[in-house]
Amino acid sequence: MSLPAITHLRHVDLAVPDFNKQLTFYEDIWGLTRVADDSGLAFLAAEGSPEQYVVRLRKASEKRLDLISFGAASPADVDAFAQRLTAAGVRLISEPGKLQTPGGGYGFRFFDVDGRTVEISSDVTPRVHRKIEEREAIPVRLSHVVVNSPDPARTRVFYERQLGFRLSDTLASRHFGDFMYFLRCNPWHHSFAIARGPHVALHHTSFEMRGIDEYMRGTGRVMRAGYRKIWGPGRHLAGDNTFSYFLDPHGNTVEYTTELERVDEDRWHPSVYDLEDPDTADQWGTANPMNEEVARESANDPDPGLFIAPPV
Repeated sequence: MSLPAITHLRHVDLAVPDFNKQLTFYEDIWGLTRVADDSGLAFLAAEGSPEQYVVRLRKASEKRLDLISFGAASPADVDAFAQRLTAAGVRLISEPGKLQTPGGGYGFRFFDVDGRTVEISSDVTPRVHRKIEEREAIPVRLSHVVVNSPDPARTRVFYERQLGFRLSDTLASRHFGDFMYFLRCNPWHHSFAIARGPHVALHHTSFEMRGIDEYMRGTGRVMRAGYRKIWGPGRHLAGDNTFSYFLDPHGNTVEYTTELERVDEDRWHPSVYDLEDPDTADQWGTANPMNEEVARESANDPDPGLFIAPPV
């Protein structure tokens, strides 16, 4: 039986205690557009993306990752994923059915091998979006999400076997072994990645900008607003994308990026990049060094929501 296909990353949903402060950051500073809200929920879109929203915020007593959402091509593929996961012993949170979030659609939720809530959906009504103009320093789309796992090899196997992701590249070192796996579900070099961390948590969420100038202007705006930049600006080797990493008001790492590499599926061969080579982290040499402080912030807080489904 052939594996149904994940088509793309849809959105990342976060729960936070200080809802208003988080909403102000993502809307007024980061450059997303609030498209809907409802009693402690806010849905934020990227102006250049057809996704109804790319970030959902929920007011809660504890900070947690509520879920990561991926797209599928059709309801038949959604059903096939649900059947395959059930046969593999994966715990489903909900059966495939009509979604009640903006844009509707058809989907279901389950726990991945680390206990994160994951959603797969199809037939979500596209949002009317627009071309981002020159010098308009706001996100075009959600680029990728990276998670921490104490056993990244196991997590990688789950996403490859159960969801059909493909390995693009690996970061490794002689001291830590494999440190990060970059996984793709479409021609973008990665939509999802798994980092080695001390506990299960969100590593970072990345947003694509229009180009280098817009990426730098956005970086400068967030810096001038007083938010802490932990790494960048620079340009990674794996994926060939730019990076500027900041902390949101609850300590989640968020990234502005641009020019992420696109992969020729027929000719691509994964590489292993040495973390001890400074070009691996930053080809330009403009970013502050990757050090224990950057690693500590990227580890984030242990996620209290593992194997606990969000209430909405």
